[in-house]
Amino acid sequence: MSPAPAPSYRLLAELEAAFDALIERSEELLAAYSRSPAEAWAFQADASEAWLRRALLDFWYQDGQDGRATRSHVGLVAADDILLEKVAAVNGAKAEFARQLAHIRDNHPPLLLEAKAVLPFRHPELHDHLRGSGLARLHLKQCWRAIPVAEAPVARVRLAWYSSGRSIKRLSVGDVEKKLMTLDTDAPHVRIQLRKLAGLPSDEPLAQVQSQAPLMRANLFYTEPLDDGRTRRAMNVALPLFLPAPRGRLPDHNLPPAKPPETRTRARRSDERLEDTPFLPSLRVFRYRSL
Repeated sequence: MSPAPAPSYRLLAELEAAFDALIERSEELLAAYSRSPAEAWAFQADASEAWLRRALLDFWYQDGQDGRATRSHVGLVAADDILLEKVAAVNGAKAEFARQLAHIRDNHPPLLLEAKAVLPFRHPELHDHLRGSGLARLHLKQCWRAIPVAEAPVARVRLAWYSSGRSIKRLSVGDVEKKLMTLDTDAPHVRIQLRKLAGLPSDEPLAQVQSQAPLMRANLFYTEPLDDGRTRRAMNVALPLFLPAPRGRLPDHNLPPAKPPETRTRARRSDERLEDTPFLPSLRVFRYRSL
């Protein structure tokens, strides 16, 4: 009897199957879109099948792209029940792919590099630059990010840039010390920051702040109140937003500016309790203001 396959090979095979399923479900959605008479609108583009294909199958890094950044494909699609069913299938496949990735990341991290190298070549027709160079890199987040869907018919949509986003993570002094210790502790600026941190009480909370890239946000106004009484919802739309529309007509919507504003458009909220300058610049760690 041959030995059982190593766990790493089995994990990679399961991830490959999940990626194949994601491509298949996406192709089924595209086929349904090509047959649908429903209205669609794309931001600064023609809402064609080619546009939706680019949006749904944009799984690749571009040269010089920041690894933390993702590309957006903003648009609206008036979806009938068939399209909504296909979108749900794609999102289910994305969730399974994300689950497989998380399991690998937690249990066999080195496999992620192998996955990025292997998966693109299972579907080389998806990437224009694979032929010859073999240098295509898979952008895992762009694979598993879900397609946005409104849960009920919408009367109008208002799109607007949101350029004030910040990710704020609360950390303990011990957490921050561990992060500092991963840096070059022989460097003078790191030693200075370690000494500053040592002067804080061990129970003082700190905040690590990461500015987020501008993104498009959709404000949805429902035709009828939802069961919980809500009449509106705000959601980020990095991919085309599918709106339940039995008659195939788009709701009233605006045309947002071509570019995000250069300055903050909203007042500070979650970060207003932080000091103005970082306490530990290398980690973008701030202290909270004294009350």
